[in-house]
Amino acid sequence: MRPSLSLVVAALVATSPSSPLAAQSTGEWTAYGRDAAGTRSSPLTRITPANVSTLAPAWTYRTGEFARADEHTRFEATPLMVDGTLYLSTPFGRAIALDPATGREQWTYDAHVDATNEFGDPASRGVSTWLDPRAKAGAHCKRRIYLPTLDARIIALDARTGTPCRDFGRNGVVSLRENLRNSPTPVYTAEYELTSPPAVIGGLIVTGSAVADNVRTNAASGEVRAYDARTGALRWTWDPVPRDSTDAAWKSWRGIMAHTTGAANAWSVIAADSARDLVFVPTGSPSPDYYGGERLGDNRYGNSIVALRASTGKVVWHFQTVHHDIWDYDNASPPALATITRNGKRVDVVLQATKTGQLFVLDRDTGVPVFPVEERAVPKSDIAGEEASPTQPFNTVIPPLSPQRLSSDSAFGLTPADRAACDAQIRPLRNDGPFTPPSLQGTLVLPGNVGGAAWGGVAFDASRQLAIIPVNTLAAMVQLIPLGQASEAEIRENESRLGDQYTRMHGTPFVMRRRFLRAPSGAPCTPPPWGSLVAIDLTTGAKRWDVPLGDPAVLRPELKELSKTPLGLPSLGGAIVTASGVTFVAGTFDRSLRAFDTATGAELWRGELPAGARATPMTYSVGGKQYVVVSVGGGDDWGKGDWVVAFAHE
Repeated sequence: MRPSLSLVVAALVATSPSSPLAAQSTGEWTAYGRDAAGTRSSPLTRITPANVSTLAPAWTYRTGEFARADEHTRFEATPLMVDGTLYLSTPFGRAIALDPATGREQWTYDAHVDATNEFGDPASRGVSTWLDPRAKAGAHCKRRIYLPTLDARIIALDARTGTPCRDFGRNGVVSLRENLRNSPTPVYTAEYELTSPPAVIGGLIVTGSAVADNVRTNAASGEVRAYDARTGALRWTWDPVPRDSTDAAWKSWRGIMAHTTGAANAWSVIAADSARDLVFVPTGSPSPDYYGGERLGDNRYGNSIVALRASTGKVVWHFQTVHHDIWDYDNASPPALATITRNGKRVDVVLQATKTGQLFVLDRDTGVPVFPVEERAVPKSDIAGEEASPTQPFNTVIPPLSPQRLSSDSAFGLTPADRAACDAQIRPLRNDGPFTPPSLQGTLVLPGNVGGAAWGGVAFDASRQLAIIPVNTLAAMVQLIPLGQASEAEIRENESRLGDQYTRMHGTPFVMRRRFLRAPSGAPCTPPPWGSLVAIDLTTGAKRWDVPLGDPAVLRPELKELSKTPLGLPSLGGAIVTASGVTFVAGTFDRSLRAFDTATGAELWRGELPAGARATPMTYSVGGKQYVVVSVGGGDDWGKGDWVVAFAHE
């Protein structure tokens, strides 16, 4: 279900073939998170904390997508840079190749996605690439670019020309809508999409899917599937909802409809470890998001990090970050694979930041937490037919990434009237701390459905042993309304007046209503900063630094007078780190790309953008210059547009 974060933004603004040596020298960016491990860590050192302030605009490219985009379009692509070419994708299925030094277009391919369809999450976070070891140098499709599309296709393209690889699937295309175990044909277009690039490992491409998981109990199944990278033949499929009674997780799904539950899909990016023949899959909530009466139990594999044998799709281990999710706490962040030093020993780990504001550090071979995790008692549900999990997992050493509680007397306001309005909204809500279940009266949920850590994920600096994570601090209200108590007219009126979202959760006796808690001015009711950049020391588990990310005063200077506290901004899009000690991040709607000192969190530089960026940046070197590139705009309140913007340092 599309998050309503842009409503907060709108209201606030309105009121306001390469060799390893070549790859190293250019800092090639070969996967969404720079590498298959998803570290988002570049070896480049030309840009340093001392000279980052001299970064200057180098080139800008317009995709032309905005001309056919709707108001919800999201330009979230992180380009790849391989073999001296940049590759990226647009929300409605265009693949583009650019000259990395000039931004000049080399080729484009249009998948002809029907932009008139009302897609639930109109975004594409980028493409994937594979170099065919059997193909001769210079052969067609020696290097392939895999384009994921909103209408759930993967298209294989020749990297040099952008023409389809006809030996892949059907004339270059594999359709993910075919042969789903649950709902073989999705009910409507927006129910089943592909928004993230597939992982590439061992001659396979491994992909999840995006499922509209708050619409019906038996939504489309969230299977993870592997296809032959050359032929497109299906090699295996794994469903996070157990369909076989011999599965070890079967008994954690109880009820007549439990094993026909949909979703629990992996819509985020999958990490890969070829040496271990493992892929690490971040799964989301089973359908629907906010009521689990038809799928009682922990719902194991859902809301989990699942290590699958890449060659077979068999489960090796799994760690559940939320039991029986009824808060839309998907694992939205891509996992990152790192090697840390813990108690004097080097340990290969999986880093998973969550919407709940936790950073779980798991042994890569076993899934056992490297930093202790305990089960803590959490509130019971008072909804008939619902059984919330009695406990949830919490770190005992690593502190929460973002606040976990909000009381009415701590509500924030830019003015006394704002504070009073926020207090009035919070007081009637059920508010029993983290994991308070949805209720008939309305429940305060903090972190809200965009985190904590959203889909921006983790960047890992190996030399400093730091995990860098953008986080949000936005409380939400969630209410379950019995059928018959919410008329269509009331829903339409409140959606336009208050920004509430209503969803009829088919197969349940409820309509779900939710909104972010905000004052009449549009400012969030949670105390600032509303967005932060956080560094966790992975040798000790301590928080090294925590700084506000973004500044609404860039757009509304008068806010400096209204609040002496740095406000920060909600962010979508992750950070990257360089070996020289610079962290780059965009993600906020204040039209800025920022650089921070990785060691201290000090902000070093801000580059102006033509709109807000929801994407994770990337960096590379060519022609003696280091570039930092970010996708900017979309069709929503982050900023309408379709720019790819490059900054460079001589």
